[in-house]
Amino acid sequence: MSGTAEASGADAHPQKISVLFVCLGNICRSTMAEGVFRSIVKDKSSPYYNLIDKVDSCGTGGYHIGDEPDSRTLSTLADHGITNYTHGARRVRDSDFRDFDYIFAMDNGNLEDLERWRGRSHKLSSSKAKIMLFGEFSGTGRKEIVQDPYYVGRNAFERAFEQCKRFSINFLEQTFPDVPKPTS
Repeated sequence: MSGTAEASGADAHPQKISVLFVCLGNICRSTMAEGVFRSIVKDKSSPYYNLIDKVDSCGTGGYHIGDEPDSRTLSTLADHGITNYTHGARRVRDSDFRDFDYIFAMDNGNLEDLERWRGRSHKLSSSKAKIMLFGEFSGTGRKEIVQDPYYVGRNAFERAFEQCKRFSINFLEQTFPDVPKPTS
């Protein structure tokens, strides 16, 4: 699950990891995190390009299934040069706990919902996913939550972008400490 090299001699390569971002409705915070994370790792010039497998996002609620991200999420991403992000909202499913190495919750309510989801399903007792608050990678020495910007306004979307970028970079640097930091 970690990105450390496996003990297979000189040909050891870090194991690819998969990441899922989760909020309530899957149109604001988790899609922001997914868009930011993808922009960092899926560019062929990224030092993380060959280290990340799947990246996705979903919600704990089914309020917006099939919807595109909130227009303010998309415009915030675009303002930061991320213009190729598309997504259809979906709800978390049992298979996510087997298919992803890391599942990042945007706030404590999302984290509790994910833990409860995994706990109530006997099929998930052996899931590989490490469920945690994305803000554990704040770099400030304390866990941060990503506040839901839906009812707040544009500045809250900018704040969510800043957090998602900072958390993504910190996560990647901690997970792959031997990878040179990107120069951008």
